[in-house]
Amino acid sequence: MIDELLGDAETMAAVDRVRPDAEPVETLARVAWSVLSEPGDGVAGALISQLGAHEALRLVLNGDVFALAEKSIQEGRRRWLPRAHPHAVRDALRGGAEVGARLLLPGDTDWPESLDDLAAHAPIVLWVRGDLSALTADARVSIVGARAATAYGDSVAADLAGDLAATGTVVVSGGAYGIDGSAHRAAIGVDGRTVAFLAGGVDRAYPAGHQQLFERIMASGAVISEMPCGAAPTKFRFLSRNRLIAALGAATVVVEAGWRSGSLNTAGHASSLGRPLGAVPGPVTSAASAGCHRLLREYDAQCVTSASEVRELMGLAQDASSGTQPGDDPERVRLLDALSTRTSRAPIELARAAGLSDDRVRSLLGTLSLDGIAERRDDGWVRAGE
Repeated sequence: MIDELLGDAETMAAVDRVRPDAEPVETLARVAWSVLSEPGDGVAGALISQLGAHEALRLVLNGDVFALAEKSIQEGRRRWLPRAHPHAVRDALRGGAEVGARLLLPGDTDWPESLDDLAAHAPIVLWVRGDLSALTADARVSIVGARAATAYGDSVAADLAGDLAATGTVVVSGGAYGIDGSAHRAAIGVDGRTVAFLAGGVDRAYPAGHQQLFERIMASGAVISEMPCGAAPTKFRFLSRNRLIAALGAATVVVEAGWRSGSLNTAGHASSLGRPLGAVPGPVTSAASAGCHRLLREYDAQCVTSASEVRELMGLAQDASSGTQPGDDPERVRLLDALSTRTSRAPIELARAAGLSDDRVRSLLGTLSLDGIAERRDDGWVRAGE
């Protein structure tokens, strides 16, 4: 298969577009594996880890009876061979090239090393549209929850994501309706960065109603999938991509979830990876929060009610003396310098002193107020807690 693909000029041109100046054999072998296997296939992952993608592919396609003696590999081969067609690999590469996607392989500079914690279940490749640097940012948090979110859940998700994104944290979620969408939109709304993991190819907007949202995400963040372009989202693939959401974030926060919500699957992955897990409490009478209460009671999740508590969960301890924390953006620091502990200043005065726009100052003051760092008075704003 690889030799045939190497000899196809159109395929090689697509390889150069999605992964410029890369070693073509390894690229083709890993794309082939992403076509042959389903996400998180531990047998394929272990085989690739042991032999390398190209040698593992050769072994499977040629049917080396000695190397394939292990029952799990024999069963895997029966799953993989029906998909072993060169045209499927060509289509994946061409599809990625057509939408301007970049292909990442383990070991690449922009590959998020936190995904390697998944071991044999780590993704074989990643297709990315947008800013690759969002995957390796210093501070990343996963915010997930119910698709059928309540107004309460949407509001809390937006408050948390907006505050965190405004101070440099990349918000990671799944691009779905409900809590995911609220988290993505809030991050974008404060000019922050956000990452959406899709269950299908990055060339397919799912849900279709989020087409414009995905375009906005790509403008400053990234839309990502381990599935080749053209792949359709399925129930299994939604559950499987949850492990990537959990692995990329330094912590996972479940904002709102029913008793059997798919968000609990993400929480389970975070727990198994040793990632800090937080849950937002809701009304005890709300079925939409039953899953969060279950996490608090049965899974040792931490109760989360504010962005500052999420930062604690992530290990980003706030410096009470300065009001800053690791990952703060320069605009926040400049505004903090402009705030006085004694003299109240109007937003327009603070804007002039900090060299920021009035709208940006008002947005930052809102997040500082939520963190208890700034306080609003009748005649303006002051630094609080000093």
